[in-house]
Amino acid sequence: MPDTQGKTIILGVTGGVAAYKAAELARLWIKAGYGVQAVMTDAAMHFIGPATLQALTGRPVLTGLWGSALTPTLSPGEREHTLDPNRLDGMDHIHASRHAEVIVVAPASADFMSKLAQGRADDLLSTLCLARACPLAIAPAMNREMWANPATQRNLDRLRQDGITIIGPDTGEQACGETGLGRMSEPPAIFDAMEILLGPKPLAGKTVLVTAGPTFEPVDPVRGLTNLSSGKMGYAIAQAAKEAGARVILVSGPVCLDAPTDVEKISVTTAQEMQAAVMRSVNDAQLFISVAAVADYRPAQTATQKIKKSGKPLSLELLPNEDILASVASLPKPPFCIGFAAETENLLDHAEAKRKTKKLPLLIANLAQNTLGRDQAELVLLDDSGSHPLAKADKLTLARQVVRHAIELFNLSKSRQT
Repeated sequence: MPDTQGKTIILGVTGGVAAYKAAELARLWIKAGYGVQAVMTDAAMHFIGPATLQALTGRPVLTGLWGSALTPTLSPGEREHTLDPNRLDGMDHIHASRHAEVIVVAPASADFMSKLAQGRADDLLSTLCLARACPLAIAPAMNREMWANPATQRNLDRLRQDGITIIGPDTGEQACGETGLGRMSEPPAIFDAMEILLGPKPLAGKTVLVTAGPTFEPVDPVRGLTNLSSGKMGYAIAQAAKEAGARVILVSGPVCLDAPTDVEKISVTTAQEMQAAVMRSVNDAQLFISVAAVADYRPAQTATQKIKKSGKPLSLELLPNEDILASVASLPKPPFCIGFAAETENLLDHAEAKRKTKKLPLLIANLAQNTLGRDQAELVLLDDSGSHPLAKADKLTLARQVVRHAIELFNLSKSRQT
């Protein structure tokens, strides 16, 4: 958990029905010990009154470039780590972020995302974001069609490239009566995301090598052997490791996912390509997390032209692929190795046998039929002390739990070596 004493979060609120959730978010941060400075756009004030946020935060709500704010109610000592409301001199967009740990815009409308992507600054909140000296996070909220619009998605890509943290959105019922992706994440989820952003970085200075996704073993130019892995868990592990402060190298098979921000992605197709990429990077890594569903076999020969249908049986000779995780674990000086095992039956028995055979300090087991391609999963962590089940949750939540457990074991192994 981060140290909240004397720390301020700027809460930006833009226009949208979800603006009411900003009050609950402010309450959570105040309860946790943060100071909260609310900044509202003109559109936001059509949905929630500034008086509500002032009552919750005990601070004047900043609403305009030229010093528009509610009357302050705090003593000077209570304002020591926020913008001084007695010097509303037109420079609020400069002063405010100099005293903040992070700016969180929740909700962030499609229009505001466009402003950020284009570097526009025509109100206090957008100007403050442009002139900030702290991290910026946004929680988008809009109609599902607005979210899916190519213009919004282009802006989203630009914001990610600029290093802005994106929280959500979620899928659910929307104020317009439609249902889909675009609903603002709930305040507890935003709170948790900021705890991670502002919290300690136990993997700072460490490199984590992660494999993710399936491999594809070509039979001919149009066919191949693969599996149902979506890569979602591996990408979530990469994000969780990045959140913990690590340099992350992600070796990924073919998936339809964007790599987390600031993660070094190496794209591969076959198991042999993944093996080569891992071995090129493994000497830089202190932890290796093998999440990819690597093909056990590959065709002995790959046809150079499409194999024509003949109506007769077709036989393929398959050769075993090298076990990437076992290869890394058997190095003279291996990194701390963590494996994943997807089974269809006798989960604990098969997974524990695999862990012992490969001499792994930690193996994560799951039932393939309940995990592959899905957004949620149930996992069991197996280590020398026994099994540790993780309840069903979205894969990023599980990935963060896995990384926390891995860090504990990694630190324990290091302490035993000294």
